[in-house]
Amino acid sequence: MEILFLGSTGPNVKLIQSLLNRIGYNAGQVDGIFGPRTQAAVMAFQRSFGLTPDGIAGPATWNAFERFLRGYDIYTIRPGDTLYNIAQRYYTTVNAIFTANPGIDPFSLRVGQQIIVPYGIDVVFTDIDYTYEILERQIQGLRARYPFLETGVIGRSVMGKNLYYIRLGYGANEVSYNASHHANEWIGTTLVMKFIENFCKAYSVRGSIRGYNIVDIFNYSSIYIIPMVNPDGVNLVTYWPNYPDPAYNQAALLNTTGLPLPRVWKANIQGVDLNLNYPALWEREKQLELEQGITSPAPRDYGGEAPLSEPETIAMYNFTRSHNFRLVIAYHTQGEVIYWQFNNLAPPESLTIANLFSRASGYTVTDVPPEAAYAGYKDWFIQDFRRPGYTIELGRGINPLPVSQFSTIYAQNEEIMLLAAIV
Repeated sequence: MEILFLGSTGPNVKLIQSLLNRIGYNAGQVDGIFGPRTQAAVMAFQRSFGLTPDGIAGPATWNAFERFLRGYDIYTIRPGDTLYNIAQRYYTTVNAIFTANPGIDPFSLRVGQQIIVPYGIDVVFTDIDYTYEILERQIQGLRARYPFLETGVIGRSVMGKNLYYIRLGYGANEVSYNASHHANEWIGTTLVMKFIENFCKAYSVRGSIRGYNIVDIFNYSSIYIIPMVNPDGVNLVTYWPNYPDPAYNQAALLNTTGLPLPRVWKANIQGVDLNLNYPALWEREKQLELEQGITSPAPRDYGGEAPLSEPETIAMYNFTRSHNFRLVIAYHTQGEVIYWQFNNLAPPESLTIANLFSRASGYTVTDVPPEAAYAGYKDWFIQDFRRPGYTIELGRGINPLPVSQFSTIYAQNEEIMLLAAIV
């Protein structure tokens, strides 16, 4: 883990600032700048946990942070313990402990028995920039807190990062949502991960969200979510300009636009725009690229040497073909619009469903602009399966959208993700 100290910057600084604020150590604004206030908060945390209060987030301090960042502790039962007093010490609930430890008998706790105890804070932070490492840690934390979750890997990126899926529900009606095909649109990952956490919390208490019975959805549908299709590209954007791996520096050389890399980089680490790499009139897309003078890898808009030339798109293609998805949603940014058609191949119900999504979100149902009309994931899905497929553009502004928009984006899209599982 990256060692952080006074003057450090980047996504991991935001991560510890957000964490410290959540657990009672005032690190100030979550701005990614390790200033005196963050240093003082780290020192206070270190004193609380018997660490050398040097204000440096080194290995020992990160080890202490990790339990909170994962969102749970592995606790060993001591004489006199009850689930109630354990829950009080961790600022959590007895129900949360029951959920994380299926089959536990509160009347037969054994001294020396180990249990998972969730902390009384959420796992998914929504005020930070996302990285692949943050995603992995949060998946681990959610899986421990909610063991009814199914998680797995559909393939690997160019750099060997896992392309994770998370499954909500056990029902026969299969749907799928994905995010972060485009590197600087990583706020979509935050959206679907927070949805996963909220869905799990509601299911664990047999509750509802926006009037939708979550147990009913869980039993009726299986929601497969691929939260980060392009992890190498996301890291290229969020770690910029201080990269933990030389491979990122090499890729960054493709940015000859004169603009900051996060503003322009949509592609994977090889400079291929993954949402232009599917076999859906790919040849037409290639002709449009040539007309624009795009002939080689670039930060955006280069669809590769052939359809499915990239491991990320191959993984999505194979995963989709291995399921019977009723519909799919690909989350992108920005524009607050819903694209539903491809080459006049979408079934009539696609527009009906798009209008339902529009009423739930306030987003506009519209046609895809010519520059993005071919070779996308939802295009290929509609073409090959003749079922509803959607690209939903979140928020408004310049990519990457600021996290200050997240609350609005989530409020606009939570009902869409509930509706999509039952329409």
